[in-house]
Amino acid sequence: MTGIFKRLWLIAWIGFYLPSSHAELNIEITEGIESALPIAVVPFAFQGVSGLPENIRGIVDADLARSGFFKTMDDSSMPAKPASVGEIKFPDWQGLGQNYIVIGHTMEDRGQYNVEFEVYDVVKGSQIMGYRLSSTAADLRKTAHHISDLIYEKLTGNPGIFGGRILYITGSSKGRSGGSFQLQVADSDGFSPQTIAASPEPIMSPAWSPDGRKVAYVSFEKKTSAIYVQTLATGERVKVAEFPGINGAPAWSPDGQKLALTLSKDGSPDIYVLNLVSRSLTKMTQSYAIDTEPVWSPDGNFIVFTSDRGGKPQLYIMPGNGGEEKRLTFSGDYNAGASFSPDGRNLVMVHGNHGDYRIAVMDMASRTLSVLTEGHLDESPSFAPNGKLILYASRKGGAGYLSAVSIDGKMHQKLVLNSGEVREPVWSP
Repeated sequence: MTGIFKRLWLIAWIGFYLPSSHAELNIEITEGIESALPIAVVPFAFQGVSGLPENIRGIVDADLARSGFFKTMDDSSMPAKPASVGEIKFPDWQGLGQNYIVIGHTMEDRGQYNVEFEVYDVVKGSQIMGYRLSSTAADLRKTAHHISDLIYEKLTGNPGIFGGRILYITGSSKGRSGGSFQLQVADSDGFSPQTIAASPEPIMSPAWSPDGRKVAYVSFEKKTSAIYVQTLATGERVKVAEFPGINGAPAWSPDGQKLALTLSKDGSPDIYVLNLVSRSLTKMTQSYAIDTEPVWSPDGNFIVFTSDRGGKPQLYIMPGNGGEEKRLTFSGDYNAGASFSPDGRNLVMVHGNHGDYRIAVMDMASRTLSVLTEGHLDESPSFAPNGKLILYASRKGGAGYLSAVSIDGKMHQKLVLNSGEVREPVWSP
């Protein structure tokens, strides 16, 4: 892996040619937490004439199950399908080991859908929450994810992540001389994938803007690297860096006004900051080593980056406006590809030791490092918006796929593309 790093991310990425695109991600939980909360999401009653375009109950049930924090109940095992509190026989559900029950109904009204749901504590027999939401047919899946977020936050105390999106790269190749590569965005459950950019040459290093409206990425569509910023709603894109040599690893500042990036226009790859408003460029590091993969702390006060200036790739930290650079990691042979948690308290990274490359997280206060995964080639970690889940890419048996792990390492998910592979996942803000 050190050799791959020294040839930089281009050679490392091109080594994996990716088949297929426009396919949905299937998500399977490979290891849940022992204390998962039993919850029964009852099929929602429906009143209408044209049929319900989306299975709201199915989406909510799947969301809660794949979070790892809930153990959902198969509807075939339910003693009844209550649609109102008067129909719930709480002792029956308690006897089946359920802690919570979710009931609801959807009513079609002149092209709109009114969705009502309630959550009850089975042991106490009391209502915990209830909402009424309105949606168009096109937004019913989004509404279902919103319901999941509301339930998740109420019962766990943490914000939900189901309404978010995932940015990733997929593609195909007919050989070393050509292929097709796509930058895609999908719902958090892998549904509704959309292609943002496509090229016969590699696309890499996708990064969300803090407001989730734009993405920055590297494209080799003209045979050399260039960094683009693209607005998702309109598709409009602007080329912001195309200097001689390497143009790579864009990272947004928390205010969305600047990009930290890697450029080799003056020789060795160094960290620069590009002001997107004035287009001024500031050189942040200067060494004969490789400095790459910058990332801002959420408050903008610091930049963490990867450098092999000490002989092996390790993480370094410096003030966000430039200044003294200090080594951050000392454990293991390799630490790279860092990403901050939304609250800035933790830093996730690829941690290499004895030939294995796994996902690890550092507590920024104590500087203690915890290894979360057991793979041999895990990479590209990215925090979920609530800071409780980490998305990353992995490889096994020559195949690449996406995985997720909880910050405590107790819950693991595998996200499988129906056809092909995906890389460089990034969770939306």
